[in-house]
Amino acid sequence: MEAGNHTEVSEFLLLGLSEDPELQQLLFGVLLSMYLVTILGNLLITLTIISDTHLHTPMYFFLSNLSVLDICIISTTVPKMLVNVQAQRKDISYIGCFTQVYFFMIFSLLDNFLLTVMAYDRFVAICHPLHYMVIMNPHLCGLLVLMCWFITFWVSLLHILLLRRLTFCIGTEIPHFFCELPQVIKLACSDRLINNITIYVATALLAVLPLTGIFFSYSQIVSSIMRISSAGGKHKAFSTCMSHLSSVSLFYGTGLGVYLSSAVTNSSHRSSIASVMYTVVTPMLNPIIYSLRNKDVKGALRRLLRRAAPCLRGITSLN
Repeated sequence: MEAGNHTEVSEFLLLGLSEDPELQQLLFGVLLSMYLVTILGNLLITLTIISDTHLHTPMYFFLSNLSVLDICIISTTVPKMLVNVQAQRKDISYIGCFTQVYFFMIFSLLDNFLLTVMAYDRFVAICHPLHYMVIMNPHLCGLLVLMCWFITFWVSLLHILLLRRLTFCIGTEIPHFFCELPQVIKLACSDRLINNITIYVATALLAVLPLTGIFFSYSQIVSSIMRISSAGGKHKAFSTCMSHLSSVSLFYGTGLGVYLSSAVTNSSHRSSIASVMYTVVTPMLNPIIYSLRNKDVKGALRRLLRRAAPCLRGITSLN
């Protein structure tokens, strides 16, 4: 095949997770179920926080944003794959692929930054409890979220503009179930040095620095907790961080696992299967983590369901 200008490429081919038709149908059922559970779980968390005034605090403001991001992340990748499996197709348009790359980068980076902001929120709550509501005021919370959006918007736009300058061969096959930036860059027929350098720099700045911030926050949190004299006080302080720690471990653990598996093995198929962990499993588990380990959320969820029960019974009786 000869390399053509990228404007001549009308579509790419997504190879998906499996070529086996029977396994594809099984994957379709499993991923559709996981997608619906993720949407329902995160919507419930968001509606619970919005509807209950007891949860109108900085911690739950950030959690509601995280839930919306989880819906966006999984909705960027899974629906297209489900459509392709059901229609027995592999194609994705050139514009559709680049759009998927762009929005997946935005939502993934936002998830990364938001987890860092939530770590700072826990740091202020435990290390400076008397000044918590003064420091974490609504203005600062909104400003932190807007700043995260601003950074991720421009970083993602830079990657897309650099991606647009590459040329691709007609009939390019992407060994993945969605258009992921590193996978697309690997398949370019033109020089991709600038793109690779930009990825390495962006990874160093936008992954290492937030993770360093999380480690610093929790080092201060652990130091403060150790100075608490009572065992009950230590347990209460530490329990407020457990849900966030679980989400951080899940996000960075699965993401790091994917890239380590890509570095260790040359199998793109294994890498794409590993990617399911942080694109599908992590968004699905986040609402479970925050609802099961948080008494406030469980209580607010029960109150929401009690208020919704009469309406549901009324709809059922009308039918």
